[in-house]
Amino acid sequence: MEIAEAIKSRKSIRGFLPQPVPKDVLEEVLRLASHSPSANNRQPWEVAVIGGEVLKQLKQALFEAAKSGIPPDHDIPEPPPPELYLNRSRDLARRLYGILGIAREDREAREQWALLRIRFFDAPNALIFYQDRRLGLVSLLDIGLFLQSIMLAALAFGLGTCPETSVVSYPKILRRILNIPDEKIIVGGIAIGYPDWQQPANKLESPREPLESFTRWHGF
Repeated sequence: MEIAEAIKSRKSIRGFLPQPVPKDVLEEVLRLASHSPSANNRQPWEVAVIGGEVLKQLKQALFEAAKSGIPPDHDIPEPPPPELYLNRSRDLARRLYGILGIAREDREAREQWALLRIRFFDAPNALIFYQDRRLGLVSLLDIGLFLQSIMLAALAFGLGTCPETSVVSYPKILRRILNIPDEKIIVGGIAIGYPDWQQPANKLESPREPLESFTRWHGF
């Protein structure tokens, strides 16, 4: 797959086949992604690669915490976005719920979808990313580059991915199950597996802003 095609065809997958991804395939995806650039070659990314019974345990623990109404407690708090960005999220939600046939007033169906999200959309494998707390937040840019490389590399093996922050809503659970020490900041996660193209959510095409809306040209 050519680079341009990979960038344009990558999408968030929200429904997976139960077939686990072979360990050697995940290893190759991560090896490829390790060539991502980072400031002064710090390579700050650390990854927990999860599957099998450990992933089942993690999904259940996160599900129970969310279901019981425990407030999220991210290592990296996310403030409420300005209206411009909030509107983009609302538009995406409307498109997604429309494809799923979930009515605006159907709170129960929306809650069930949110609980599926925190279970990594029932993907057979998952990745959790963290970094040394002493590095500071600047290294988050490097980790973002690493995540993008993973998601693009995954396409070469027929895999789908969905980057998520909801799955790190309860860092104490992640630290307990995955043995992540306190000196690490938990950044985010990725659901990964073979896409289930029968899942209606995987037909969603998220819109992109036109070039003119986010560029300012100087000297041209």
